[in-house]
Amino acid sequence: MRTTVRRPYEGTVARVRDELVEAGFGVLTEVDLRATLKKKLDVDVAPQVILGACRPQLAHQALQVEPAIATLLPCNVVVRALDEETTVVEAFDPRAMVTLGGGDEAGEALREVATDARERLSAMLARLEEGTD
Repeated sequence: MRTTVRRPYEGTVARVRDELVEAGFGVLTEVDLRATLKKKLDVDVAPQVILGACRPQLAHQALQVEPAIATLLPCNVVVRALDEETTVVEAFDPRAMVTLGGGDEAGEALREVATDARERLSAMLARLEEGTD
């Protein structure tokens, strides 16, 4: 799941945070890839952050069906600068978690959770596109 917006990186990161809240998610984790790779490997990469987004209600529903789903939580949203005025926002598709579902009943319950999460993330990405300068 991806969108490209004509907006500088820093402003996009702030907007993504706001849009995640609007979609019912909170940001549990943040990894600044640029800073981490500079510190660990002394390499320079474009500004890039991974935001670990979670909607507790959906996480709880998924965990009730399949405890191993915790390995896929939270939903990762990446914000990456392409240049000074263009930023990419990508989100891991929650439908991938359905493959851990096992039986039909569990699989269907996970599909419902994944569909809800995907719809919320898709709406967030669409709102980012609408607000492009």
